[in-house]
Amino acid sequence: MEARNFVAAREMVAGGSWLIPTMNGELRLAKPPVPTWAVAGLQKVVGPTENLALLRLPAALAATLLVLFFWGLVRELTRHQSGDADDPGRTAWLGALVLASSLLVITTGREGQWDIFAVSLMVGALWLMVKGWQHVGHASWAWLAAAGVVGGLSLLSKGPVALYTVFFPFLLIYFVGYPKHRQQVRRRIAGTVLGAGLLLMIGCSWPLYIYQHVAPAAIMVARTEISSWGERHVKPVWFYAPFAAFTGIWALVALSSLVWPYARPRVQRYIPYLLALGWALLALLLLSLVPEKKERYMLPLMPPLALLVAGMLRFWEEAVATKQATRSDQWVLRAWGVILLVVCLAVPVFMLIIHLPGTKGPRLWAALVVFGLLGVYVLRQVVRLPRPTALTGASLTGMAALLVLLLPFYPLWERRRDNAGLRQMRDIRRHVALQRIPWYSLDTLHVKQVWAAGRAVPIWHLPATAISAPTTQGRLSEPVAVFSAAPLIPRLPLVWRRAGYSITQADSFYLGGKKESGYWYVGILARNAQNTH
Repeated sequence: MEARNFVAAREMVAGGSWLIPTMNGELRLAKPPVPTWAVAGLQKVVGPTENLALLRLPAALAATLLVLFFWGLVRELTRHQSGDADDPGRTAWLGALVLASSLLVITTGREGQWDIFAVSLMVGALWLMVKGWQHVGHASWAWLAAAGVVGGLSLLSKGPVALYTVFFPFLLIYFVGYPKHRQQVRRRIAGTVLGAGLLLMIGCSWPLYIYQHVAPAAIMVARTEISSWGERHVKPVWFYAPFAAFTGIWALVALSSLVWPYARPRVQRYIPYLLALGWALLALLLLSLVPEKKERYMLPLMPPLALLVAGMLRFWEEAVATKQATRSDQWVLRAWGVILLVVCLAVPVFMLIIHLPGTKGPRLWAALVVFGLLGVYVLRQVVRLPRPTALTGASLTGMAALLVLLLPFYPLWERRRDNAGLRQMRDIRRHVALQRIPWYSLDTLHVKQVWAAGRAVPIWHLPATAISAPTTQGRLSEPVAVFSAAPLIPRLPLVWRRAGYSITQADSFYLGGKKESGYWYVGILARNAQNTH
């Protein structure tokens, strides 16, 4: 998905259409364009680049906005909770910290794909909408209109996906479980209609434009996308069952907050528990009903889980401070501490036994010091009654240290079993004879290879019964590079040979870091010199 986004953005910047995107020279209509616009806009500012760190900045910004939007939403939802009066805004800040340090948010926020944009903007729309409904005065119109604009941009990021997995579950529980919320909406019905109208108008603008200009292709893509929901990446209905684990360091707290008899009487002073739990479970149900499933599709579950965790943390802080923590509270806190202690011990050992460049020396010593001190600190908490604030601080510190020490080695870890010295697509770019001629592929080239090529490599099916080429007047006016998944010479039709054309193999490359990943041929197709008159 990231490669598709970057290839489409590269072609926009190179002179392609910003409203009708292309990918490898072909229409790219399967996904709306906001994430691609963001990457292309960045390249307009910094210039064409293949620096992945730069190209991922828009996704990182979207993840940051997700945390800020969520903070605002939780602030509105907890403003009138009785427990929030003791320390106004603390629940919102805890929720934002939990969401920002959740494993799935971190992993999706560092990849330039569509999900983080759609979910972030839809959470922003929820915040603005709730603020507009709860706001007293004429300014509520502005908040609700802004909610429609941001929600419309979410639709332009990944279609109705976030509407289905974020917006509808939240609003259904928000209205059904709380009569006072329905009364607020009735008082703001005109502004609500305005916001809904803007959301639909902005969200539908690009699909309508595409339908007006390339209707046949748009209809074909829509049918393919709908059918893929039930045919590609099909997983069982229970695939998302371990969703709490994707909060990472907060997994045990998240599980505790999902247990109704335990959590509800404890956290309802601090958060609207029915809303948070219903939002999470209804979103989980809607996600599970779709046959196509992927781990990153669980991103909409992270905001309600972060809200539940924040409520749990607030209760434990108060219970321990006032010495009202029950035996079950103490056991859960100690189990959380033990998990943190295991992580502190495991990270230096892991760095010691793996054999990757850079994991030894100063970085290993830094890990030993940081996680050693952190482990001693957590051990002291486990021995006595753990303080929730101490465990929260240790969790955040541990996650930050993991990101600094281990995240840079993730690409090396993925390639740890690769065969050394295999020729790759990036090596083909340096082939002198291929640099100044057009490139075409006789088979469908994976989009990662197109990105590595640094240029479009459009597919070209050599016609078997006539001489027809994607050049001037259907004839090859110059040599072209051809890429093929099979040996080149047999791919040249007889009619081409009789016309004096030939293919000479110029290079070859592997599709991945292992020989088993596949092998492609690169040749030069040209007309023989004696037949060019």
